[in-house]
Amino acid sequence: MNDTLSQNSAFDNFSLAGQVAVVTGASKGIGKGIALAFSQAGASVVCASRTEADVVAAAKHISEVTGNPTLGIACDVSSSEQRTMLLQRTIKEMGRIDILVNNAGGAGPNNPVKTSAEEFSKTLDWNVTPAFDLSKQAYELMLESGTGSIINISSRAAQLRQKNFSAYGSAKAALSHLTRLLAQDFAPNVRVNAIEPGAILTDALEGFLTPEMKSGMIKTTPLGRLGEVEDVANSALFLASPASAWITGKIIELDGGVEAPLW
Repeated sequence: MNDTLSQNSAFDNFSLAGQVAVVTGASKGIGKGIALAFSQAGASVVCASRTEADVVAAAKHISEVTGNPTLGIACDVSSSEQRTMLLQRTIKEMGRIDILVNNAGGAGPNNPVKTSAEEFSKTLDWNVTPAFDLSKQAYELMLESGTGSIINISSRAAQLRQKNFSAYGSAKAALSHLTRLLAQDFAPNVRVNAIEPGAILTDALEGFLTPEMKSGMIKTTPLGRLGEVEDVANSALFLASPASAWITGKIIELDGGVEAPLW
């Protein structure tokens, strides 16, 4: 049995120095938080989002905070051409790709009786297909550097049984299982993991919650608070870093201990 300890310090194991990361949906919220954390850990980061002004501003802010190279690229990941463009520009301007975070996605609640097959299909496609295609393309590029890490941002809606989430929950369940399957396909060189966040206090959620709803959700969360963007960013940093080098095909349930729907 090999019990030789690594010569790296604990800090080194969480360093992304010399690596290049691509984060989709990175102009705000969870995506921007992950991009910032990666840059703070030493990575060069490519931020991607649909609105050019927003993603360029986000990249500029991150670069000003950390001093590390950060690039903002307008990219609608629902377009196969733009997905390819995103990775090609990353290689051209950054020289390599080591980390991919598939964060773009989402959907609101839906009434299954009033949801058309087309609407349901659109939700599935938006949350799963771009992540599959970007992962496939990034995998081949990561092999040129030797190794890599792919992180999918799923949702606890993938597992929790709750009303009005048949479309979004099904889509995220598919993304979580895609994570497990691609981990088998891409091993041993590229690791694939996912995070299933629960209620995270982004601006979007804050605009949805009433004070009563927020108070009730906190009371039913074992750790006594809702999640912060930094909670997701820290988990993503762990999965991207050498600290998680023996982890692939796994899902982090990031929910403060919640085992049932909060509303």
